[in-house]
Amino acid sequence: MSENIMRIIDLRGQQLSRAELLAAMPRAAMGTSEATDLVRPILEDVKERGAAALRDFEEKFDHVRPEHLRVPAEAIKDALTTLDPEVRAAIEESVRRARAVAKNQVPKDFHTDLAPGARVAERWIPIQRVGLYVPGGKAVYPSSVIMNAVPAQAAGVESLAIATPPARDNAEGLPNKTILATCAILGVDEVYAVGGAQAIAMFAYGAKGSEPQDGDVLCDPVDKITGPGNIFVATAKSLVSAFVGIDAVAGPTEIGIIADKDANPSLLAADLIGQAEHDELAGSVLFTDSPELADAVQENLNYRVPKTEHAERVHTSLSGTQSAIVLTDGLDQSIDAANAYAAEHLEIQTKDADAVVKRIKNAGAIFRGPYSPVPLGDYMSGSNHVLPTGGTARFAAGLGVHTFMKPVEVIEYDEEGLKALAARINAFAVSEDLPAHGECVLSRFVEDPYNKATLREQEKEAGLL
Repeated sequence: MSENIMRIIDLRGQQLSRAELLAAMPRAAMGTSEATDLVRPILEDVKERGAAALRDFEEKFDHVRPEHLRVPAEAIKDALTTLDPEVRAAIEESVRRARAVAKNQVPKDFHTDLAPGARVAERWIPIQRVGLYVPGGKAVYPSSVIMNAVPAQAAGVESLAIATPPARDNAEGLPNKTILATCAILGVDEVYAVGGAQAIAMFAYGAKGSEPQDGDVLCDPVDKITGPGNIFVATAKSLVSAFVGIDAVAGPTEIGIIADKDANPSLLAADLIGQAEHDELAGSVLFTDSPELADAVQENLNYRVPKTEHAERVHTSLSGTQSAIVLTDGLDQSIDAANAYAAEHLEIQTKDADAVVKRIKNAGAIFRGPYSPVPLGDYMSGSNHVLPTGGTARFAAGLGVHTFMKPVEVIEYDEEGLKALAARINAFAVSEDLPAHGECVLSRFVEDPYNKATLREQEKEAGLL
């Protein structure tokens, strides 16, 4: 019998504090300090030299020097005409479902009337210009184009730019044709053949042109950057986040599964493998109170992993410290552990799945039942697959229409509304040793708010008391 792939974390018989439970969860190690030292010079060089630096970094990291950093419109159109009809149909169905959900996500403006002449309203305003990053690397991600662009369009973002690395098999330095075709389907025509930290720098600072085809300005700076990427992309987003918005600093992808003795071990193994396929650092965690189920899952992994195409990558991921089967005393402890783990994707495969779903406090997205596997959400469920990782689902949410909008309060008081509060505002301001705040308000109703000797009488005469 071959050795089991996944390690066991046994929580049975233990009464763990919140801190101990959080510490017991498997996590991937993130070498952010090393990445920072490598990324910071890239950001500075792009800020200083613009398109010239971008071409240098593309040649260094992606081994091609793009003639056109901004992808020509004709190349985007041509990519759509040559797209496999079955793939096109799949992409269009994914877009249709994502747009249906995004339409219902758009927040509504509202107002609250507090008294006569006293109203506070809230408007939701789209972010003006957004940069969407679509990773390359081990796979091609047209799905990431959809997940970023659809909610931004539903939010009403005026200007969308996409950056994605050049395809390794494209001698002209253009991105993957399926990604370009997806941009065409979505109506996004500002696309850059730029990857990695240099793309984040381009979005954050903008980039001046260096060749005639670039124009004087290759790319204008954006107001917010969204989209997943590797450690260098994540680090670059973190470094520029002081002056440009970002969605999150994403870590390696992960799945958590809560399963009981009635779950199908073959499906559980398939789902763990599916997530492990992303990356050697991807986390796959099973929470169960059934040792028999855990053994059956291990047996299925031992059979399935060698047969999958990316077997070495999957094995590295499943056997890493970021992956584990967590044995618990019962469903209650499984739920507590899953809430502590706060998975990016959390599958519920238990007898009473609805009851478990109601008790989940922390997850990027919840996949209920055996026929809602994570790849459904990756591609075509209508939900968004850009989700919080590394336990940040305890306080963060996945990408959505709200990501691309900002609530702005509108304060609407008339003379009557302000007059009713003027004396109280003054008292509050004086208590904070900010008397000019109070004087600002009183100036609208009394002759001389700076004459403190007569102020009380002035307030009475003005009807403020």
